[in-house]
Amino acid sequence: MAPSRMTFVEHLSDLRKRIIYVCVVFVVLMAASLAFVANIYSYLVSPLVREGYKLMVTSPGEVITVYMGIAGFVSVGLTMPFALYQIWKFVQPGLTPVERRYALRLLPVTLFMFVLGLCFSWFIVFPTILHFLLNIAHQHFTVMLRAGSYFGFIMNICLPLSLIFELPIAVVFLTRIGVMTPRYLRKVRRFAYLICVVIGVLISPPELISHLSVVVPMILLYEVSIVLSALVENKRGQAAPKTGKEG
Repeated sequence: MAPSRMTFVEHLSDLRKRIIYVCVVFVVLMAASLAFVANIYSYLVSPLVREGYKLMVTSPGEVITVYMGIAGFVSVGLTMPFALYQIWKFVQPGLTPVERRYALRLLPVTLFMFVLGLCFSWFIVFPTILHFLLNIAHQHFTVMLRAGSYFGFIMNICLPLSLIFELPIAVVFLTRIGVMTPRYLRKVRRFAYLICVVIGVLISPPELISHLSVVVPMILLYEVSIVLSALVENKRGQAAPKTGKEG
């Protein structure tokens, strides 16, 4: 039976199968991450060590929780390419040929942009924010950092910024299928800037340089999205007359 004629029950069965595949890969990678969790831990706490601090735990069991959390976070990142492929295989039958072609092209770019956002947040934004907050805290408090809180802090900064880097990819796809236009993006630009500023202020410390290190890249990504949207729309406009002539 052709994928496009699958029944609802067959779609559910296919979805369950792909979820099982992703879970199996995640478990395997989780086991591999646990084997190297001590090395991963040392790398993730290196920014803190450079600041002269050391993490603490309040119970013996918290060590296991921290290690499992680290391994889980790493496993999710490593599983993402396979999960994206399974999502693509599941939604592929419901897409038009044009949507399939563009979605398939954008899959590796989506992964690249996520990794780029993760690198930007980890190597640039996170060290800046951490240094600022520790300096402020050291002036007024005795600083004792819990391991769980520290790794939660890493995730709260790095994950949102990594997802924000997906904005240009989403805009390109939505423009190509006719859902979004560069005209609309320009129209709501000031509201988008306001949202960028609010998000940037919320996830960065109350200091101008830290705010700018988050807000400026977000605004630049929005402007890049407008440019890409315009290019895609122009390409669609050039392709439309050719399609009409062929018809």
